[in-house]
Amino acid sequence: MKRQLLKEELKRQGKAPKKRLWGVLGLVLVLLCAALGSLYYTNQKSRFEETFQKGMALRDAGKYEAAVEVFIKLHDEHPAFVRAPQALFLAAEIQDLRLGRYSDALLTYLLLERDYPDAPEVAPARREVAIVYKYRLNDCSQAIAVYQKVLDQSGNDHDQLQYEVADCYFRLNNFEQARIEFESLLKNYPESGLIAEVQYRIAVTYALEGQLPEAVGAYRLVIERWKDSPYALEASFGLATVLEEQEKLVEALKILEGLDGIYPKQDILEHKTEQVRERIEKKKKAI
Repeated sequence: MKRQLLKEELKRQGKAPKKRLWGVLGLVLVLLCAALGSLYYTNQKSRFEETFQKGMALRDAGKYEAAVEVFIKLHDEHPAFVRAPQALFLAAEIQDLRLGRYSDALLTYLLLERDYPDAPEVAPARREVAIVYKYRLNDCSQAIAVYQKVLDQSGNDHDQLQYEVADCYFRLNNFEQARIEFESLLKNYPESGLIAEVQYRIAVTYALEGQLPEAVGAYRLVIERWKDSPYALEASFGLATVLEEQEKLVEALKILEGLDGIYPKQDILEHKTEQVRERIEKKKKAI
């Protein structure tokens, strides 16, 4: 019995080193695979970075078409690369500012937002989309929708964004809604540097809608509160124009003559002044 137990113990002792050996070999194999995988990933990342830098070099050299091609290809073939969102943003920027391919730029910005909604490039991309719609494609309706999205984000220039929305409505000849947006800006951002201009544009919306008494009041407010602003001069000219429409020709002429030499558009001023003088003379003759 003892002899049998001894044999079994010797067998177990003989197998143990083999098991340990296989365990060590397995661990070495795992570590080797991990090392090779890490090396492959590092080399791949390095190649992607080289491609990105190639696009940057082409852009800086003024080879804009080639740069766009590199950036777009980088996104298409390696969308998981950490710089892929930046590559799309740069491609869209070049298409917009350097190549004048505004529709392509718009699509690239929108592709960036679709594929990488959480990327830091999305916020500036949305602003650029609004600019492309408004100033490149003259599509103020679409621009308004995008500006509203941007306004929902945090930022310190919401007064400017609100101004852009109001200006879009103005360009669409929706003067009432433009005025509502301008008045919202006055209420929400009383310290904005745009206040004088906004008040002036509110007066313009009244004038364009034929609400002459309201226009007179709004123009006078600009003149009184921001007398040193260039918008005070524009408001004075606008006030004179409205007073002329109200047949208050003498008062209008006095304001126009006061602008002589200081109003920036002297040719327009001279024409308007002469026009009012002629109307006054005709009225005198009629009497």
